[in-house]
Amino acid sequence: MTENKYSHLTAIERETISFPAKYLLKNELLKGDILDFGCGFGKDVEVLTKKGFSIKGFDPHYFPTYPQKKFDTIFCFYVLNVLFKESQEAVIMAISRLLKPKGRAYFAVRRDLKTVGFRKHYIHKKNTYQCLVNLPFKSIYLDEFCEIYEYRLYNQGKNNDNRCIFCNPYAKLTLLTESSFAYAILDGYPLSKGHSLIIPKIHEENYFNLSFEIQTHCWQMVNEVKNIITEKYNPDGFNIGFNVDKAGGQKVHHTHIHLIPRYLGDNQGKKHGIRCVIPPP
Repeated sequence: MTENKYSHLTAIERETISFPAKYLLKNELLKGDILDFGCGFGKDVEVLTKKGFSIKGFDPHYFPTYPQKKFDTIFCFYVLNVLFKESQEAVIMAISRLLKPKGRAYFAVRRDLKTVGFRKHYIHKKNTYQCLVNLPFKSIYLDEFCEIYEYRLYNQGKNNDNRCIFCNPYAKLTLLTESSFAYAILDGYPLSKGHSLIIPKIHEENYFNLSFEIQTHCWQMVNEVKNIITEKYNPDGFNIGFNVDKAGGQKVHHTHIHLIPRYLGDNQGKKHGIRCVIPPP
């Protein structure tokens, strides 16, 4: 994954709480256990702690201890603007895994950027990256400087008026992870421990009709889910694939990618793997 190695140099040492934090505070949106994801030097954490909130901060450069529990409220302010697209989606996937099922996350992004790309930072004199960010989540605030989005897990609301189970997954399901364009769950009829599905949010039956952008996001999530499954189940191998049309074995009319962990001893016979999906004549 391509990264902006100087992204942390845009963190600002402030004397007061940030505007997005003020907005969430004023509108009583800070509830329960709170996480500031990408907290920089930690001023919002410091101020809100003094106000009596239960809040932790995480920043890979300044507060690198990764959270080990889930949170009711997570906010991520002005982080995505200094990341490339892949890294933006990695942050969203990480936050989705740290959010409680009924929790809410809030993303603040800049709306005052005049240039997109690399520029020499006026303080650090390093080439830092900045970009415009538009998220497919509910916008709850917008002005010329800032936009704030509210995010909740995909299975905690109605997403489509159709009857597709993948467009409106059950609220009781545990999402393995979620990005802007896809989500992942454990298969309801698993072939092995950790058998998972990576599902694009767009309702499209045929994988090949998905845009290249959506396909790319799905495969980024395949890599993330592989890491999740490996950490939990430690399989010895994987089968990865998808079914297209009736002749290809497709039964659910919404594209999904199967990630099937394999374990030594679970194969029948000497021949196995993708090439043996069709039995030999």
